[in-house]
Amino acid sequence: MKSPQTQTLPQTPPVMNYLKFIIPSLIGIILFMVPIEFEGKMTIPVALLANWLQEQLADFLPAIATGLMLVTVLFTLIAKWVRPAFIMDRPFFKNLFDVKPLWVVTRVLGSVFAVLTLFHWGPEWIWSENTGAMLLTSLIPVLITVFIFAGLFMPLLMDFGLLEMVGTLFTRLMRPLFTLPGRASIDCLASWLGDGTVGVLLTNKQYEDGFYTKREAAVIGTTFSVVSITFTIVVLEQVKLGHLFGPYYLTIALAGFAAAIILPRIPPLSRKADTNYDGSTGSLNETVPANTSIWKWGIQQAVDRANENRFSRLFINGMKNVLDMWIGVLPIVMALGTSAVIIAEYTPVFKWLGAPFVPLLSLLQIPEASEAAQTMVVGFADMFLPAVIGSGIIESEMTRFVIACVSVNQLIYMSEVGGLLLGSKVPVNFKDLLIIFLLRTLISLPIVALMAHLIF
Repeated sequence: MKSPQTQTLPQTPPVMNYLKFIIPSLIGIILFMVPIEFEGKMTIPVALLANWLQEQLADFLPAIATGLMLVTVLFTLIAKWVRPAFIMDRPFFKNLFDVKPLWVVTRVLGSVFAVLTLFHWGPEWIWSENTGAMLLTSLIPVLITVFIFAGLFMPLLMDFGLLEMVGTLFTRLMRPLFTLPGRASIDCLASWLGDGTVGVLLTNKQYEDGFYTKREAAVIGTTFSVVSITFTIVVLEQVKLGHLFGPYYLTIALAGFAAAIILPRIPPLSRKADTNYDGSTGSLNETVPANTSIWKWGIQQAVDRANENRFSRLFINGMKNVLDMWIGVLPIVMALGTSAVIIAEYTPVFKWLGAPFVPLLSLLQIPEASEAAQTMVVGFADMFLPAVIGSGIIESEMTRFVIACVSVNQLIYMSEVGGLLLGSKVPVNFKDLLIIFLLRTLISLPIVALMAHLIF
């Protein structure tokens, strides 16, 4: 846990200490938060680097991912059965491989799915283009490349004072609205401009380092790991309503804002303990000393944080981030994501689960309510499924608009963010994610429906 902040303002540090804060933080801001246009699309440099690497290794990434999962399972089984000193005596490796039995089983299942999909072995319903292949050839390659650059460069955002400064400046906004520290605004911004996976990476690392309590990490991971602007456009185009981006994004923002205010104040998130990853209690002390401006105190905290770190550790810490996410997350996403889309594709489970939404959609006067109902829950499997189903079976533009808005605001997709959260240290379980997904749907739907009636 980070030591409490002192309440007296130290003497002005030398210029080099300021530069140690400014230069790495500025590079981090440029990489993670400055939108750029590339080939007609808005993106951020980290995502652009990840896309470039993905293109270069496109033919090899599924095999590389499968290899990583098999290595993960091998060392996990060695850690559980043999418990060798080279793993058990090193906290980093012990944390990676000595996991609970549930995660051992999940890692094995993910590896099995990956091997069957890579070689097209076994039943087609496991490896078809809409199930295993969608994960192994579409999502997993994105995660591998995003993890490389996000993991390597994340210390620039986290370790050189930017979060301390932003946390000081935004505490008076974030605490009363969202019950969160000000530094959580960086997680949200990185997700919004880049990708929800980047937000989960940031949240997980901040939680492990003691900057968030269990409750705060759970709230941020399930509320602020928002879908990127780029993906919202893809969803809107899928439902053939690209000309309505303005009102569409306004609707998403309003519904998302409402969910972010309500969810931290109700179970299951409100019941999470305000204790830290190491079991200690108490949040960061965010009090600004008397007779000191917020801006001056924020800068001072940033400089002090930057002065605690060494550039020589930057690459090592970055590589640890990459390995942590590769080993901890890839098999989980493959196992849970493939299972979820198999259920969605080959069983009527999501149609049954969507049935209770028919009367609610009818009450909100949404056309084609019975057809739209299944899209209200199928997004739990994969973020894109509601738009795919909606564009194929629903004629009403209003209903397709509602589906597009609600699906983006649900956030908890087992094929991506949900799987990432379960594979991370963020203290949420499958039951939590299912309940939060349903709550986000119920909170968002009336707001989206109201906006849809105003627009159409």
